[in-house]
Amino acid sequence: MIGIGVDLVEVDRMRTVLARTPTMVEKLFTPGERAYAEAAHDPTERYAARFAAKEAVLKALGVGLGAADWHDIEVVRSDRGAPGLVVTGRALALADAAGVSRWLLTLTHTESMAEAIAVAL
Repeated sequence: MIGIGVDLVEVDRMRTVLARTPTMVEKLFTPGERAYAEAAHDPTERYAARFAAKEAVLKALGVGLGAADWHDIEVVRSDRGAPGLVVTGRALALADAAGVSRWLLTLTHTESMAEAIAVAL
């Protein structure tokens, strides 16, 4: 194992940020992530979980915010619905330098909190 990252995001805080600065959605999330979130009754819960995943990945790599672009870390869904990661750009370079060959990801959210755990193997 290379590293584990855990992150929590308050859904209401994410809702406030996105309402105050609507352009944040495009800055933080890929087109695929936006399409997935917007298909939900409350997209904010899905956005919060995906933001938590991006931060958890950075933590698993042992780096801070700004070490990679937000679009370099994308949460995707398998055909069976399991969350996964596509890591590109600077995030991929960091993962390669650390020896990461595989990622495990789990997401969960309620109306108030979203959590992500990323494991770099």
